[in-house]
Amino acid sequence: MKAKLFGIGLLLVTPHVSMADPDRVSILLGSSHVGATSDFNDFNPGLFLSWEERLTLSAGVFYNSYEKISVAGVAGFPIVRTDAYAVEVIGGLAYYPEDGRRFAVHFGDVVPLLGLQGRAGPVFAQVIPGGGQAVDAIVSVGLTFSLNR
Repeated sequence: MKAKLFGIGLLLVTPHVSMADPDRVSILLGSSHVGATSDFNDFNPGLFLSWEERLTLSAGVFYNSYEKISVAGVAGFPIVRTDAYAVEVIGGLAYYPEDGRRFAVHFGDVVPLLGLQGRAGPVFAQVIPGGGQAVDAIVSVGLTFSLNR
């Protein structure tokens, strides 16, 4: 069932964003929950597409820390951005079905995200403060590739 939901999420995201020629594709691999008060799933595969203009706009789908499929939209405000590396302040929203209410701040199952993202070559990392309720921070890592044509 989880694989089916992941596939449905990809089908919903991919047709819309592929028409807009994204600049980057990112593959989320996993996360670490710093200061966690309970066990979380740290294997979080996902796929995100990004458009890099003055802001970086990203949309994607991933297997979340509660072992369910989530979708997210994120805007990145560049501090520095080159072809080789980037540092951005990121903010956005993620949908955590049935689990969004576990977060200190939520709108039903929709959770606001705010943190930092860094990229060096094909590797990226995100640090999102957790507020200390269930975790102190979430560090996510993955691979990212430019689609410059």
